[in-house]
Amino acid sequence: MKSRLRPKLNYSNAIATIALFVALGGAAVAAGLPKNSVGPKQLKRGAVTTAKLRKAAVRSGKLAPKSVIVGKLGPGAVLPGNIVNGGVNSNKLANGAVIARSIKNNVVTTNKLNNKAVTSEKLAANAVGTANLLNGSVTLGKLADDVAPLLGTLKTGQTLRGVFDLGGGGTNTAVGDEAHGGVSFQFPLLNAPAVSVLKEGETSANCAGLGGGQTPAATGGNLCIYITKAENLEEGTLTAENNTRLGFGLLVKAKEAGKPVYAYGQWAVTAP
Repeated sequence: MKSRLRPKLNYSNAIATIALFVALGGAAVAAGLPKNSVGPKQLKRGAVTTAKLRKAAVRSGKLAPKSVIVGKLGPGAVLPGNIVNGGVNSNKLANGAVIARSIKNNVVTTNKLNNKAVTSEKLAANAVGTANLLNGSVTLGKLADDVAPLLGTLKTGQTLRGVFDLGGGGTNTAVGDEAHGGVSFQFPLLNAPAVSVLKEGETSANCAGLGGGQTPAATGGNLCIYITKAENLEEGTLTAENNTRLGFGLLVKAKEAGKPVYAYGQWAVTAP
C-alpha cells in the first residue's frame, strides 16, 4: 500500500512562511500608497538629499526670512539684475569701497561737490588757465606785494625807489650858484606825498633809512630823500621843489666859490 506524502510543519517552515508574507505584503503596501499620504513624520532624517530634489523645486516662497546668508552664496551669484533699484545705498558701502577707477567718467558734476570741496591743494599745477577766470575776478587786492601796478595809480602800501644825482661847476663856481634835477615816478600816486630830506645817516619817524644801503624806506604817503654824498653844499639848500603825485624836483646851492657843488643819494615813496 502506497503511503501519502504530507509536508511536515515545523518551526523553520513557519518562520519562512511568515517572512515571505511580510515581504510580499510590505511591497504591496508601498506600491499602493495613496497620493500625499507620506508626510514629514514618515521621512527618516537625511532621507531627502540634493539628488532627490527636482530642478527648480526650491522657490523663494519656500525659503524662510534671512535663510540665505553670505556663506551660502557662490561666486558671481548676485548679478546687477538681482539687485532692486535703490538697493545699494551709502550705508551698504564699506569704507574705501568706491575708488577712482570705480567712478565713470563725467559722473561727478558740479552739483555733486560740496561748497569749498575743491581747495587749492586739490588743483593740479597750471590747472587754472585764463579761460577759467571770471571777468573782473583778478583785482588789485589779489596781486602779491611784489607785483607792480599794471595800470592806474600806485597800489596802497606799495613803494617806489630810485636814485638822484645833481650838481656840477668847477673853478668858476660862485657862491650861491644853483644846480637843479628832477625825478619822475614810474607809476603815479593818487596824491602828492609829504617830503623829508635827510642828511647822510639820518632817519625819522616816516623815513626808516636805507636798509643796509640798498633799500630806502618810506611810510605810506611819504617821500624820503636820503643824501648819501654831498660837496660844497650850502647848509639846508638841498630842497625838493615842484613836488607832485607824478614826481619831484631837487635844488642845491654852492657854499663856496671856485669849487664844484653836487649831491647824490636814494629816495623812496610809498602810496598811502
